[in-house]
Amino acid sequence: MPQVIRSIEIQAAPSRVWRWLATQEGLRRWISSNIQIDLRVGGGYRFLGPDDRTWISGTVLEFVPEKRLILSWLEEGSGWAHPARLVLTLAPTAVGTQVTLIHDGFEGIGRPDWPETLQDYERGADLHRVLDRLADLVSAADAQQ
Repeated sequence: MPQVIRSIEIQAAPSRVWRWLATQEGLRRWISSNIQIDLRVGGGYRFLGPDDRTWISGTVLEFVPEKRLILSWLEEGSGWAHPARLVLTLAPTAVGTQVTLIHDGFEGIGRPDWPETLQDYERGADLHRVLDRLADLVSAADAQQ
């Protein structure tokens, strides 16, 4: 299954990292400043993507505290017949937390050019570096305590 995977190790316990995934305000600080999300399984969300042109929407598929947040992922107005997924996982390590971000399901979006969409997400993952923004927030919050 084609996936876009990025991972980072953050020197903080999963409980400290999870705070930035478990609230709308936390997600606004590193995913999108305008995200509206109902953080419960079946809850909806919507935000303007990092390209400042594409609206992303979907539902919360899984919400497991300090372990996993899975969202369906649909680019509005882009001809997607079905959503892809965004999977965020946290795993404890010897020095903190391994955070992994996976975009998958591109082959099922219903567009024949889905491999190009996959390539766009590969480029976007490197350009927007959202996991680095998350790590910076966790570090800054820890420094203030």
